[in-house]
Amino acid sequence: MAADSYSTWPSSSLLQRVKEKVKHFAQLSKDDVKFVVSPYRICPLGAHIDHQGGSVMAMAINRGVVLGFVASDDVTIKLESSQFPGTTSFSLDSIPSGRLRIQPTGPAVNELEVSAWGDYARGAAFALKMKGYKLKKGIQGYVEGPRGFDGGGLSSSAAVGVAYLLALEYVNDLQVSKEENVELDRIIENDYLGLKIGVLDQSAILFSEEHCLSLIHCKTRQYEIMPPRQLDSESFKILIAFSGLRHALSSKPGYNLRVKECQDAARVLLKFVGREWSDPLLSNVTSEEYSVYEGKLEGNLAKRAKHFFTELERVSSGIEEWNRGDMEAFGELMSKSGQSSIDSYECGCEPLIQLRRILLDAPGVFGARFSGAGFRGCCVALVATEKADAAAAYVDRMQSYKDNAYNPTVCTAFPDIGIVPA
Repeated sequence: MAADSYSTWPSSSLLQRVKEKVKHFAQLSKDDVKFVVSPYRICPLGAHIDHQGGSVMAMAINRGVVLGFVASDDVTIKLESSQFPGTTSFSLDSIPSGRLRIQPTGPAVNELEVSAWGDYARGAAFALKMKGYKLKKGIQGYVEGPRGFDGGGLSSSAAVGVAYLLALEYVNDLQVSKEENVELDRIIENDYLGLKIGVLDQSAILFSEEHCLSLIHCKTRQYEIMPPRQLDSESFKILIAFSGLRHALSSKPGYNLRVKECQDAARVLLKFVGREWSDPLLSNVTSEEYSVYEGKLEGNLAKRAKHFFTELERVSSGIEEWNRGDMEAFGELMSKSGQSSIDSYECGCEPLIQLRRILLDAPGVFGARFSGAGFRGCCVALVATEKADAAAAYVDRMQSYKDNAYNPTVCTAFPDIGIVPA
């Protein structure tokens, strides 16, 4: 288990290290570095339904991206990263303000492509300009994330995209709401990077509160913060274990293909209910209509629709169990969500399936499922606080082969995000 798993994040030593990197990088003599703290997230319930307008549950965790930055004297953006080699440097004047769709190229090693990690900063500038915001200043900065967490299925891409948005907004004196930043980050992912995600990731990052669940209604863009009403907020921890598999969603067909299959299933169902004109989203079909016409779906379309509608039921039941403080029942729903991801959404590869089984056998674990799209990355579990260390030690002992340590790490729900002074 990571030795600092219960430590405060970001630590003062981390902020100081990032500050010194920025001062050296930007050749500063004054301590005028600012920080953006942008956490990673987990999704206990609501897997793979956000892009279809479903309701999902999320928590931000006390690990993520720290971006140290200062305003540039001009419209130049210049960045370095602890995770990727080289320097990203470009002018805001070189970013188009109209609609654009590109696909990153190069070797796919995780969510943030080594050959194009600066595209997230370009995408942030693109999104702000597309929405009509005036950018008169760039930033010079250094971005650092926890070793081994990038590409883990914890939305490192959304975290870094949000960080660049907040930094550019700060130096340009822009007043942008959380809701608008959700849309801006969606533009980065959908329109600049070509990945058909929904709004789960950035919403979880921007709206989550300490120890609470965020309930995100992706169709209406409404949000609810759900404190543990009948539950001691210190009674559970978040246990994360890594498969060792990394590749970028945007470079593989699996994620976008399944989104298309969900849309195709929606088209079939909407045709039978007489609403062919509706957007092809499964959320535009009621559960009652689905129960009547589910037999009209075949093959993969039937499986994807089954996952969507049963996952909606699990989210609804999860709200009740969370409000009752029944973590065992909530965890069981979480495990059923993971099984549906395997059987109906078909997104789990064998190493992740094996890792999920190990987590479910660990002491004190309430429930476990994949994080992210299930094609790489990590599994996440909710575990009783008093057994968190024992559970992590169990997972560590069960690693499948020597060169692929699961690196089990205990985290907590993170309370805040935004600009932090030096």
